[in-house]
Amino acid sequence: MAVARSRMLELWKTQCQIFSTTFNPENQRLGNKILRQRLKGPSVAAYYPPRVATVKDLRKAYPDRITWDDAEEERLENVEIAKSRGKGAPKKKRTAAESRKFGKKKPAPSTASTA
Repeated sequence: MAVARSRMLELWKTQCQIFSTTFNPENQRLGNKILRQRLKGPSVAAYYPPRVATVKDLRKAYPDRITWDDAEEERLENVEIAKSRGKGAPKKKRTAAESRKFGKKKPAPSTASTA
């Protein structure tokens, strides 16, 4: 003797209430498996060591004090050396016309002779 579908749905609904699960008679993909998992954020954040204060943070905290950042000074010095050798970053174009002017490639000179 077969049990009516409505009776089975009532049983499933009651079962879901008892065991605190989602009632989903159409078997749709609701993502409950993912939503039930514990959050990963705190464990990922705890994996990395706490951030220590940098010279930049100290400058921001104490703007009236003189701070010295050796790494930044060395970087700026290297940029100046590279610029003096012509190896620095290119100058920014101020207008759209300048950008278009230098953006196009020059056509290759024709080597075929018309003799």
